[in-house]
Amino acid sequence: MTDARVEVMPPYEVGRLAGAVLDSVGTVVVGKRDSLELVLAGILAGGHVLLEDLPGLGKTLTARSFAQALGLDFRRLQFTPDLLPADVTGSFLYDQRKGDFAFRAGPVFTNMLLADEINRTPPKTQAALLEAMQEKQVSVEGVTYRLEPPFHVLATANPIEYEGTYPLPEAQLDRFMLRVSFGYPTAEEEWDVLRRRMARRQEEAQLAPVVDARTLQAMQASLETVAVEDSIGRYIVALTSATREHGSALVGSSPRGSLALLLLARARAAMAGRDFVVPEDVKEVAVPALAHRITLRPEMWLRRVDPSFVVHEVLAAVPAPASGALPSGYPRQ
Repeated sequence: MTDARVEVMPPYEVGRLAGAVLDSVGTVVVGKRDSLELVLAGILAGGHVLLEDLPGLGKTLTARSFAQALGLDFRRLQFTPDLLPADVTGSFLYDQRKGDFAFRAGPVFTNMLLADEINRTPPKTQAALLEAMQEKQVSVEGVTYRLEPPFHVLATANPIEYEGTYPLPEAQLDRFMLRVSFGYPTAEEEWDVLRRRMARRQEEAQLAPVVDARTLQAMQASLETVAVEDSIGRYIVALTSATREHGSALVGSSPRGSLALLLLARARAAMAGRDFVVPEDVKEVAVPALAHRITLRPEMWLRRVDPSFVVHEVLAAVPAPASGALPSGYPRQ
């Protein structure tokens, strides 16, 4: 729930600040503007982001850079096979001076948690994040602690074919608003990475905050003012429903996928300085918002078909409303 004291800024201001944040992060993460825009859209929409790709492609660097540019308190938690749920949430420890147990907060009590290599830890520990991600709270030994907003999880995951990985449960995958991959850089971009490393003369790159936590909340609150025309809302529902009926899908996207599409499309509109959503906003976020929520039939896995294939086919098959269908009462050019 948005704090009533948080001011709502106009969408054009959200677009300006979002561009400044992306420009700042882009000085460190080279050549991945489209992927970075998706990550920021997920944060503005109030969600959690799964960064799934091969090792060494800048996933951890991206999370740290966004935390710095957004002026957020940042914690990094390395997920390992022996990590316990209490290592995530915190636990009660005996205080000898007071003669009583005191709660020691875990790394989840932060604004932005980097869950590094989340699929290298067993499902029991992965599940420790579920309540925090969905309810924005943590329960330890019957006591519930609220997580102060803003709270976002940016999790990195290695491909499931890699040794020592545990597949994320479908219920946890569904909690991530979107899944983003970066892919290998071009030769020119990779040389740019090396050039910038030599220029700064140190390993770590430090970014000055562009906004702070309060401003981020105001940017997030402004998304509630972004209008969604009925035809676009029905288009979102049609896309999600079509994934459930696709011949290659064993299980399609849940209604949470429709909600993710709505929120991300609003974020994309605000990042473009608009106070209304157009069909292109929905199309741009459909694959990252829906693909990880689809379970393919076993024969599709044998053929190495990716769930994104289902979303691309659905996008091609479901007719989109006219881009000129602006919200009722919106002035036309």
